[in-house]
Amino acid sequence: MSETEIRSEISEKEDQITKIEEEAAKKESSAEREIEREYTSKINDVETNLNDEQSKLEEATVKAAEWTAKRKDLTKIVKALSKEHKILIKDKNKKLKDKINQIEKDKKDKIKPLNSEIKALRKQLAAIEKAAEDQD
Repeated sequence: MSETEIRSEISEKEDQITKIEEEAAKKESSAEREIEREYTSKINDVETNLNDEQSKLEEATVKAAEWTAKRKDLTKIVKALSKEHKILIKDKNKKLKDKINQIEKDKKDKIKPLNSEIKALRKQLAAIEKAAEDQD
């Protein structure tokens, strides 16, 4: 390979790396939007229900004498909704983290061989340049 061909190939490999990094960034952004879409309405619904039920619980506490039975039921509902809310948030964060980690892993898997090829090509280029200097 000539020096020009090697430089051209290095440039192509570097362009491929840039493209992979851009694709990974797009995938991360897409994954984040996808997970947000999937969980935002669920979380908002549960959070709205949770806020409503917490408000009812406060009212029941004030009127404890009249509302003892209702207070017990609402306490159970609030506890279940709080648990569900925490679980959904935890699941959302885990799913997003897992998806981003997979994207990063895929990106590294694609970039590593290209970097190895670039390193080999640079060694080859350095040898050619050294040979050219030795001839001068």
